[in-house]
Amino acid sequence: MPLPRSLLTDAASAAPVPHTALPRRSLVTETWLVLGLSLGASALWSILSLVNKLTQQVALNQQTTTMNNSVTPERPWLDLAYQLLPIGLGVVPALIAVHLLRRDDPAAAREIGIDRSRPAADLLQGGALTLVIGIPGLLLYLGARAAGLNTTIAAANLTGQWWTIPVLILAAAQNAILEEVVMIGYLLTRWRQAGWATPLAIGVSALIRGGYHLYQGFGGFVGNALMGVLFGLFFVRTTRVLPLVIAHTLVDIAAFVGYTLLRSRVGWL
Repeated sequence: MPLPRSLLTDAASAAPVPHTALPRRSLVTETWLVLGLSLGASALWSILSLVNKLTQQVALNQQTTTMNNSVTPERPWLDLAYQLLPIGLGVVPALIAVHLLRRDDPAAAREIGIDRSRPAADLLQGGALTLVIGIPGLLLYLGARAAGLNTTIAAANLTGQWWTIPVLILAAAQNAILEEVVMIGYLLTRWRQAGWATPLAIGVSALIRGGYHLYQGFGGFVGNALMGVLFGLFFVRTTRVLPLVIAHTLVDIAAFVGYTLLRSRVGWL
C-alpha cells in the first residue's frame, strides 16, 4: 500500500496542534478510557478471536470470518432492528470523543476537519484515498489468504430483504465515522497535545487499528495498520478527518455491497 510522496515528510511539517489547558496525564488517561469503551476493547476481543482461530485444528486460511450477519432471518423486521441498533450505538464513542475535544475548545469539530467548509475538496481527496487503499488492500488480503495468514472474509451475510443494501451502506458509514473520528481526529489530537511525538502518535494509533482487525488474520492486521499510517500522515498535514471518513466509507461499501452482489458469481470471494 504505497504512501503518496507528499505525505512522507518530516513531522515538523505537521499542522499545529490546538491548545488545551488540560494536564498531560489527564489527556493520556482520557484517551485510554475512550479506547477502553470502544476500539481498544475491540482490539482485545480481536486478539482472543485470533488465538481461538490459531488453536483450531483447521488452517487459518481454511476458516471463514463472517461479518454483517442476520440475527433473526425468519423475522425480517426484527432483523432490521437488530442491524440498526448497533449502527446507531456504534457512533456514540465518536460523539463522546468530539464532545471531549469541544469541552476545552468549542471549535474542535472544525479544527479536526469534520465540518462542511470544503465539501468538494473533501470528496475529491476521499475518492483519491479510496483508490490508494482499495486495490492494494484487496491484493494484500488475497496474498495473505493464499499464504495461510488470513481467514476468508465473508463481508456481508444478510438475508435478501429490501433493506439489505441500505443497511450495509449505513454499516460502512458507521465504521468509518467511529474509526476515523476516534483513531485519527481524537487520538492524534490528544496525544500530540500531551507532548507525544507525531510519529509515535501515528504509530500507536495504527497498531491499535491493526489490532482490532486481527480477528480476520495477520493480513487484516498489516493492511489496516498501513492504512492507519497513511491516514495519520494525511491528517497531521491537513487536519481534515472528513476525507478519511469518505474514503473509509467507500471502501467498506465496496466490500459489503460488492460481496453481497458477487459472492454467487465470483469464486475467489
